[in-house]
Amino acid sequence: MVIKVFLATSSGSTAIKKKQQDVVGFLEALKVDYTELDIACNEDNRMWMRQNVPEEMKPANGIPLPPQIFNEESYCGDYETFFNAKEDNSVYAFLGLPPPPGSKEAQQADKVHIVENGTHAKDMNAEGNQDDSTEVPVEERNGNAHEEEEQAEAADDAEEVAEEEIADDEAKEGDEAPAEEEEEEEEEEKTVEQAHADEVEEEEEEEVEEEEEQGEADDDDRVRGDIVIFFCQMQKVFSVNANNWWY
Repeated sequence: MVIKVFLATSSGSTAIKKKQQDVVGFLEALKVDYTELDIACNEDNRMWMRQNVPEEMKPANGIPLPPQIFNEESYCGDYETFFNAKEDNSVYAFLGLPPPPGSKEAQQADKVHIVENGTHAKDMNAEGNQDDSTEVPVEERNGNAHEEEEQAEAADDAEEVAEEEIADDEAKEGDEAPAEEEEEEEEEEKTVEQAHADEVEEEEEEEVEEEEEQGEADDDDRVRGDIVIFFCQMQKVFSVNANNWWY
């Protein structure tokens, strides 16, 4: 049986990223084999996930969000149901996997099958009384307490390590979040500064163009003035020559 975890590797949502990391980190800590299926870069994965999530588990808009967890073709649940199973020490039951011997979940499962006075359900007859024909080993009647304690301690240690690793990951994410916010603020400030610089540059270019246009207009006025003065002077010269010629 293969556990499938549908993720969105390029999600822009910090909340979705955190939930995905929480699920993957806990599975790795428990040494559960799983396969990641990306719905952001693979349309087939996204369509398969949406089609196989039960209708009652879909949100109001009908589009389930990652992470979504499957055991082969069987739907296990989303992040909320996974989190509840983790809190109840029933992750293996949630995944449809047998719990390892000695774990808290295995002990809870054993208690379900054990009736009062240490009699196992399989040793009961049809009338609900203990079947005397079934011989229970001495070690089983006594519980083999020492071995069970060692297995329980080992399983508890593994679960504690898993919880510590998840707590460390969450702490790192908490440290990274302010850094990301600072980087975003710095980028916004740079964008605003760049926009302001572009506006100033455009204004300076417009001023230079206006000055050049004004300078060209002044040059045209000077040329026209020089032409007028030249014609006036020439007119005077012609007038003087004409008078001299008459006399």
